[in-house]
Amino acid sequence: MMETYYYQQMSRHEQAAYHAMKTGFTALSPGFSVPRLENRELSDIFFRLRLDCPEIFYVTGFSYRFAPGAENVELLPEYLFDKAKIKDHQKAMASRVEKLARPAKNMTALEKERYIHDFICQNVRYDKLKKPYSHEIIGPLGQGVGVCEGIAKSVKILCDALGLWCIIAISEANPEQGIKYRHAWNILKLDGQYVHLDATFDNSLGHDGVVRYDYFNLDDKRLFRDHQPVIYPVPACASGDHFYYREAKLSFTKVEDVVKRAQMAIRKDLPFVFHWRGGPFTREVLVQLVQALEEAAQKRNRHAAVSFNRPQAVLQIYFPTELPGEATEEEANEGELYTEE
Repeated sequence: MMETYYYQQMSRHEQAAYHAMKTGFTALSPGFSVPRLENRELSDIFFRLRLDCPEIFYVTGFSYRFAPGAENVELLPEYLFDKAKIKDHQKAMASRVEKLARPAKNMTALEKERYIHDFICQNVRYDKLKKPYSHEIIGPLGQGVGVCEGIAKSVKILCDALGLWCIIAISEANPEQGIKYRHAWNILKLDGQYVHLDATFDNSLGHDGVVRYDYFNLDDKRLFRDHQPVIYPVPACASGDHFYYREAKLSFTKVEDVVKRAQMAIRKDLPFVFHWRGGPFTREVLVQLVQALEEAAQKRNRHAAVSFNRPQAVLQIYFPTELPGEATEEEANEGELYTEE
């Protein structure tokens, strides 16, 4: 199942250009005819086509030419590799996607989503050099590196392979808030409800073998605490029923419940990650939680090393024997997509 969400939002004329582009790119044509539109409109269709179809990873841009008064333009693609190398990469990517999807074929929808999320968090590192292929599936799936765009496309192509409804959402840059770049993540449909999944943000938070789920199945209210508005309309995500920490019973409203669960983690010598939903996550609440966790740890000759994701009210605690410093605030990485023109 491949969800062509952005195609369905287009006018008939835009759809004709989308279809012509997809056909030409798939044929690896050096040039082909496309209905004439303004340059910005063609660029926008090209952009949305590649959100719908992550398998078209080998086209980086295009130029075009036309005769005055012509109804069509000749579009000239810019390919990332030569034709033979593209075909080799296509075979490798198809094989890689099929191999990755195979173990999850018989899982439930929620299990499939977690399988994909965990694969990204455990096997892909953020590409600080931002190589061209890191914006495409060949970065995360082929090289183990990627930026948010490549990661979101990889999540989508794996969801497509496993029959999960999935699209890529793109948020606007906001230079006034220090956000210079657009950001990409995914929206899935589970049990008829739409939810946000940002594997890039979770990937940036996880370390020392811990997989984080701070951005696993969020509703709009929670997601947009630290994400900018989307540039293209997407379905409303109104339900938080499948939010990971709630489903895993790691979302607490009382300090005493946090302490009880922390004691289990201390006994097993494991890190402890949980979500706080007992009212606003204020500095006073943080101090209260840190003190309670430190007291629980000291009873076992340990200490509580606390880090926290303030917007999502998620805390991660290690229990070292040495006295740690103050609680540290974590910041999920935006990743880079495209700078604003």
